[in-house]
Amino acid sequence: MGDIAQGALGQTSLPLNYFRRPQFFDFGFASPYYAYTYNMENVDFYNTKKPIIRMSYEESGQKRFREENFNIMHAQNISPSTGFNIDYKARGTRGQYVWSRTKNHNLAVAFNHTGKRYSVHAAYYNNHIEQQENGGVVGVWALRDTTFEMPSGIPMKLSEAEAENTYRNNAFFVTQSYAIPLQRVTDRDFSLADLSTVYVGHSFEYSSWSKIYTDNNVPYTDERDHRDEQGNFVSAEHNYYDNWFINPTQTRDSIYERVISNRIFVQAQPWNRNGVVGTIDAGVGLDLHTYSQFELDDYLSGHYTKVKKTSYFAYGSVNGKIKKYVDWGANIKFYPSGYRGGDINIGAHLALTGYLRGHPLILEGRLSMDRRSPNYWQENLFSNHYIWSTPLNKENETRFEVKFSVPDFAFEVGGWQGVVSDKIYYGADSNVAQHAGSVSLTSVYARKDFRLGGLHLDNRVLLQWSTDQEVVPVPLLSAFLSYYYEFWVVRDVLRLQIGLDGRYNTRYYAPGYNPALSVYYNQREVEVGNYPYMDAFVMAKWKRMRIFLKYQHVNKGLFGNGEYFSAAGYPLNPGMFKIGISWGFYD
Repeated sequence: MGDIAQGALGQTSLPLNYFRRPQFFDFGFASPYYAYTYNMENVDFYNTKKPIIRMSYEESGQKRFREENFNIMHAQNISPSTGFNIDYKARGTRGQYVWSRTKNHNLAVAFNHTGKRYSVHAAYYNNHIEQQENGGVVGVWALRDTTFEMPSGIPMKLSEAEAENTYRNNAFFVTQSYAIPLQRVTDRDFSLADLSTVYVGHSFEYSSWSKIYTDNNVPYTDERDHRDEQGNFVSAEHNYYDNWFINPTQTRDSIYERVISNRIFVQAQPWNRNGVVGTIDAGVGLDLHTYSQFELDDYLSGHYTKVKKTSYFAYGSVNGKIKKYVDWGANIKFYPSGYRGGDINIGAHLALTGYLRGHPLILEGRLSMDRRSPNYWQENLFSNHYIWSTPLNKENETRFEVKFSVPDFAFEVGGWQGVVSDKIYYGADSNVAQHAGSVSLTSVYARKDFRLGGLHLDNRVLLQWSTDQEVVPVPLLSAFLSYYYEFWVVRDVLRLQIGLDGRYNTRYYAPGYNPALSVYYNQREVEVGNYPYMDAFVMAKWKRMRIFLKYQHVNKGLFGNGEYFSAAGYPLNPGMFKIGISWGFYD
């Protein structure tokens, strides 16, 4: 459905759909970059018969404001059971608006071996982000004012303060297991998937994150701050931050977090992996957390204080299938003691598949109950602009999801229901806060691609309700529409799409973004929304190559209320032309 975003490629974002928002316990400051960064859940592994190289490049805007997106992936098998791959992504912008340059570089190197008895999956990844923080526009009037011919002339709150964030992440993980078959294995058994087997394994994970935020104490001027008695605009100076606790002239906040995790596990395969009870998993683990930030006592010691925490956990799961009609599973993870003692997550899912004239009809349901501790930085922070040391209660959240889909007819409808108590969030002043009560959230989603010959009318609509918009603000309606015509230019050689994409959400108090904290906070000053953002595009597929041409924000100045914001205070990009190409190479 789209994201709340700062506006440019490589910058922060937050899903409009509450139930799709990331929940990072480890280094939550990185969660606004979830769409770009690698983590231990999204590193890809490949098993390919032929070497593969996939490349893509996109660019948009004039040279001095250009956005660029470059991706390259190489995958190759050393043997039928052993392979490796390298993925590199470079995304960023020089900035349509003043002081908004962003660089986002992500690298993943992965290795895998899947033998009959021994298997191993290992990967190293690196995330490096640099972002100039302009703090958003000084006022909505500046976006509408025609005296600013170029977006780079629109005044921003932190452009003179030269605020900037730099993030670095290094991580490595390896998971290996050994299979002990409970039945006789013959030369005809290609794998153990159809035999009763027990797997014994170990997993090691290491991840370190650092964040450095810098700025200067330079106020900004709002030329239309208010009106005098005669109705004339009066300018005024403002400070973006209210407090300068450590240094009154400039900021250099540095924080560091490291997590080392070890776990051992056993997986039982009673009959075969596709049986009624396919797999039963159980394991225990240990997490070692290290946190570091500047505190006043560090003036005496001469080095940053390190805080170490230890978490112990146990987990289990069971999964199974009944032919192609039923897919089910359940899982639990519990922290009996240590830093996260008392945390628990319980989940279950069920998928039922029927067939109507050969077309699958899929009904899915999911349930989760989560009791989670606040992360370290939500309880402990000492920085130039924000200080807190406040114990918080654990959050409790129950979610239920149901979805019905008919893939062959591009139809899907679903809903979520959630109740969260003791919700932790960032309030209107950007300080951490906790709601003393429960908030209920309901979402209903529908998608249908109507096809009339080569004409596609792809409609996606999301309705959301929150019982407390000051704690969890969501728009009532969000929509994404993609209308295009698809046809063969040259049969089986060149295929073309021509159309329009559109995004829209109703007005609500959208979250603002705080650069010093790298968090979205619940502002209550301005409403955002009721503006359609439309792109016109042409896309061509020629053999292994894809090319697209797009004009973003094609409706700018034509219709809409002129307030093209997604996050409060941060305007989306004005109209600009984008071109992209992707190509796959084999052998």
